[in-house]
Amino acid sequence: MEFALFLFAAVVIFILKSLTVVPQQHAYILERLGRYHATLTPGLNIIIPFIDRLAYKHSLKEVPLDVPSQICITRDNTQLKVDGILYFQVTDPQRASYGTSDYIIAITQLAQTTLRSVIGKMELDKTFEERDEINQAVVAALDEAAINWGVKVLRYEIKDLVPPQDILHSMQAQITAEREKRARIAESEGRKMEQINLATGAREAAIQKSEGDMRAAINQSEGARQAAINNAQGEAEAMRLVADATADAIRRVAESIQTQGGLEAVNLKVAEQYVSAFGKLAKENNTIILPANVADVSSLVATAMSVVKQSSR
Repeated sequence: MEFALFLFAAVVIFILKSLTVVPQQHAYILERLGRYHATLTPGLNIIIPFIDRLAYKHSLKEVPLDVPSQICITRDNTQLKVDGILYFQVTDPQRASYGTSDYIIAITQLAQTTLRSVIGKMELDKTFEERDEINQAVVAALDEAAINWGVKVLRYEIKDLVPPQDILHSMQAQITAEREKRARIAESEGRKMEQINLATGAREAAIQKSEGDMRAAINQSEGARQAAINNAQGEAEAMRLVADATADAIRRVAESIQTQGGLEAVNLKVAEQYVSAFGKLAKENNTIILPANVADVSSLVATAMSVVKQSSR
């Protein structure tokens, strides 16, 4: 009875030992009698207890690895304290198990040496400007060497570049001087533009004023010309109206003469004006001009009437 229980327990333990579950994104290296036998993939796997052994367990996820800080010397003999972070992924679990004793240490050391070599070829200012080139150079060197370790280096990023304190103070002073220089240049450019704008404004104002004066003079001359034209037209119209009125009066007088009694009325009017004219000559002038025959007024009137008769014909 005891033997049966022992046998049952041994069978249960054997079965449990023969079943192995591999998680997702993991890989287990199986050794049989001390030699590589297989790579167990995610899921349920069956092994032989006491003969097979799970020698290595690898994660196939992307792993961030913090590379310790180190002192690097640039091309111009300036010390820089540099640290970064490395991203890698196990792509071949067998090589990762047997290619090197510890691929993490190997990657870390190679990243540090490669970084020192790359920075040693650059001057201090370039190290701050060309971080992408430094990262790409480190990744290229690591990726070439890590193939034998079953590891794929995805990228490398520099976290900090810290120069010595005296270099930092010099850089800060240089930056301050450069900013002050740009500020002075900007201020002078502003004054220059202000003077240019003022001069341009004055010139435009002078041009506008001269154009305005010219337009005013043109308008004034046009007004004077139009006024002269209007005055001339008004005088011509007045003369025309006077002439028309005179012609109309003469026509009416001529028509009146042709009517019955018209000629006698004209004779009377002429005689009255003749007598009146002689009366005014005696009052208004010191010199009196008289016709040769003053006593013969009737003959003078007859002469005037003969002119009227000839005009009426």
